Amino acid sequence: MKLSILGARVIDPSSGLDQITDIHVEACKIVALGAAPAGFTAVETIDAQGLVAAPGLVDLNVALREPGYSRKGTIASETRAAAAGGVTSLCCPPKTKPVLDTSAVAELILDRAREAGNTKVFPIGALSKGLDGEQLAELVALRDAGCVAFGNGLESFRNTRTLCRALDYAATFDLTVIFNSQDHDLADGGLAHEGATASFLGLPGIPETAETVALARDLLLVEQTGVRAHFSQLTSARGVALIAQAQARGLKVTADVALYQLILTDEALIDFSSLYHVQPPLRTRADRDGLREAVKSGVVSAISSHHQPHERDAKLAPFGATEPGISSVELLLPLAMTLVEDGLLDLPTLLARLSAGPAEALRLPAGKLAVGGAADIVLFDPKASTVAGETWLSKGENCPFLGHSLPGAVRYTLVDGRISHQA
Repeated sequence: MKLSILGARVIDPSSGLDQITDIHVEACKIVALGAAPAGFTAVETIDAQGLVAAPGLVDLNVALREPGYSRKGTIASETRAAAAGGVTSLCCPPKTKPVLDTSAVAELILDRAREAGNTKVFPIGALSKGLDGEQLAELVALRDAGCVAFGNGLESFRNTRTLCRALDYAATFDLTVIFNSQDHDLADGGLAHEGATASFLGLPGIPETAETVALARDLLLVEQTGVRAHFSQLTSARGVALIAQAQARGLKVTADVALYQLILTDEALIDFSSLYHVQPPLRTRADRDGLREAVKSGVVSAISSHHQPHERDAKLAPFGATEPGISSVELLLPLAMTLVEDGLLDLPTLLARLSAGPAEALRLPAGKLAVGGAADIVLFDPKASTVAGETWLSKGENCPFLGHSLPGAVRYTLVDGRISHQA
């Protein structure tokens, strides 16, 4: 189908384009920016005056919950929610049931994602069999089945020699490894950041060193093995400082942060609301400020939702017995726009952290608007607002932002030139 998007402010962070112009789409691709090609007649047009057209957002961590946890979410429901948040490409973590450590599971996820057709899905394979940190998974077979990177989530390798061998193997085949750096022993049993709020509430704490000790070890192993590495879900100012130091030494490492970590602090726990129970935990204002500065400077090149939908019962127990996680991918763009509203980032920089940055980190074919490239586009109104939860597509309602009025509203999400979401 031939489609023209007319009069939008087109922002493409990867090329530096920022101007009011038109986009023309044919056969899943962008065929022109500006004037239509000779002989091109649009079958459908979108009047985009007053709207921003940007690369479809790229989210590096969206738990789709399928297979195995369909009471929390399905590939159909969570990709539909992601499209509503402006996302056209997403990565799903390997913590499924069975674990994403075989080609069969990867192929199942990709088949169901194609059937749903809401977003493009890029699976993250398990680095170890069963995520148990003992035996290496079949990484090359998983790569051939469609996995774009490998990680163990918060399930750490207890034996550093085994981890080092896994990184050596990954480096041999130029595979990307995703680290969620958290020391198992220091974090064991903890529920909140170890600090004044946790002490006041009587909650067992997770110290900042749970992140920084593991992060220092992981960075040294990356340097030794030469593996391509991405550090996910950083939470502390000292953690991002370690990433900055590694980058200054020439280490080609990238990092992302969960969007909610840029907005919330551990002070949100003061009423024991389980909606703020996340792992790794929310930390202090100083940590949040450090994360924000790292995003602004580019040390952290990607902002992700780290979407974890849960069924209602998972958040109804006493705080310590609830399951951690926030359902947030549906609000990715409006929540991120609060960073522009607060003056932390300008709009092109924010869009870079939501599209080009994450795509480059994992070498995904996404995150840019280019002639000949895929027509994965988000159209949003920066002057409108979104009432969180007014419509809700995710199966998980475990979101502390429901009822809030947020800046910006997604109007259209296009995947390969096809409208996958329309407000």
